[in-house]
Amino acid sequence: MEKSIYRMSMRFIMVVMATMMVAVTCVAQEKSNPLVVGTTSGLVMGIHQENAMAWLGIPYAKVERCMPPLPVEPWDTVRVCDHWGPQTMQPTNREMTEAEMSEQCCVLNVWTTDRKGQKPVMLWLHGGGFDSGTSAWDPGMCLAKKDVVVVSVNHRLNILGFLDLSTCGEKYKYSGNVGMLDVVKALEWVRDNIKKFGGDPNNVTIFGESGGGGKVGTLLCMPPAKGLFHKAIILSGTILNVNTKAMTEELGEAVLKELGISKADVDKIKDVPYKELYAAGQRAMAASIGTRKPGTPMMWGFGPTPDGEVMLQQPFQPNFASISDDVPILIGTTFNELQRLQYNQPMTQEEARTQLTRTFGDETDAYIQAFAEAYPDHTPQDLVSIDWLFRPKTILTADAIAESRTAKTYMYMFTWRSPQNKGSVHGAELKFCFNRLHHNHSDLPHPTADDLRLADLMSSAWAQFAHTGNPNIKGLPKWKPYTAKNGELMIFDYNCRIRHNPDRQLEEIIDRHCFQQLDEFRRTH
Repeated sequence: MEKSIYRMSMRFIMVVMATMMVAVTCVAQEKSNPLVVGTTSGLVMGIHQENAMAWLGIPYAKVERCMPPLPVEPWDTVRVCDHWGPQTMQPTNREMTEAEMSEQCCVLNVWTTDRKGQKPVMLWLHGGGFDSGTSAWDPGMCLAKKDVVVVSVNHRLNILGFLDLSTCGEKYKYSGNVGMLDVVKALEWVRDNIKKFGGDPNNVTIFGESGGGGKVGTLLCMPPAKGLFHKAIILSGTILNVNTKAMTEELGEAVLKELGISKADVDKIKDVPYKELYAAGQRAMAASIGTRKPGTPMMWGFGPTPDGEVMLQQPFQPNFASISDDVPILIGTTFNELQRLQYNQPMTQEEARTQLTRTFGDETDAYIQAFAEAYPDHTPQDLVSIDWLFRPKTILTADAIAESRTAKTYMYMFTWRSPQNKGSVHGAELKFCFNRLHHNHSDLPHPTADDLRLADLMSSAWAQFAHTGNPNIKGLPKWKPYTAKNGELMIFDYNCRIRHNPDRQLEEIIDRHCFQQLDEFRRTH
């Protein structure tokens, strides 16, 4: 008996000593290697990327299907973070490994140039609507050189992030918003860990483009996110999410019906293979609330839903929840966005007029006149290639928030033209905001000195906004906060300049004719 107790005691002592040795080794590594950082879950080791330090694929949460994110399981060794973590499950054009795509997708990336600093943090939310995408699209090492710490996030999307099963009971109360709760969890990770990477948790800017801009708007309406960020940048994000709680509940029940699962057996949803679940979701949408055609001015289906607790309202309707009234906002669009470009073909004014009549009817002449007043040097191709989706609602949102909020609003338009397609399309500004023109060989194989200067100016303005909530920098004309009266608009192009309400009349005409579907929805819901 005594020998048995002795052996057990010795084993315990050996385990304790081994644990202590590991801890001592880890602490020593953190002190001796600037790429080794201690987080609340364990040590992570990064890599050098273009004169910045990078940590890729750090887990920030554990996932259980349809449930809010859980704390990540800690590790007791040094976790090597030298490659992108998995994106969330989504339809792809090739088979992907579990390391590339997984339901366990809650990972983030960090870039910094100085771990001893106290830099503003810029947390990036990628595009792809609420359906697809990955943080790997937009590496942050070049933006980090603007004296900020850049963080980007993968989180649950599509049916994994937004399947509302709340009618099945309290357990699934938050299931319709878990994809955005993942982002809140990432912001909490930033709060708890970013100091170790040289970032200031009390100065966090969230920014995103397209669906990422929609996510920024959503966070501005989420009480769980309040206090976790302090500034917001919305790039081409004002396609409106019109989900109501009744719609997402109906869709959730339709998914169960498609799968042959009763509410009493709802837990079986966790065993359904992803491809089968996604396909059932698409069938359920068609059978219940209807499917959305991409490129239309509204979104619904598997996306965030206002429940009065996690999310107070849909963003851009036309404003945000009052809980974010103290958050400065930078908001803008590109000249062409998702409109079909027609710059590759000759076109007369009359040919443009014929096309425009299909949309604007007896207001076609008024449209053309308003266009000429807004853009005196326009071409016939411009008339039919300008953005008809984002800019009208961006003006309405900026008008509303500039009047109702205590924090300042700044507005921009990106009008730089690609030498490849002659347009300023959806997402074209990202390589400038991230200052990574050298990563875009297909779209811009030979950036000019003017291209490089514009990228330096835009990334500097974005970083300055993260520092102070004011994007004014040397090299740009003085940029005042936006009001509906002054219509202050920074044009980002080779000749950066300020314009005042240049296109308000034009956008009012576009709004009247291009949003009938939205207007009808609002009349009936």
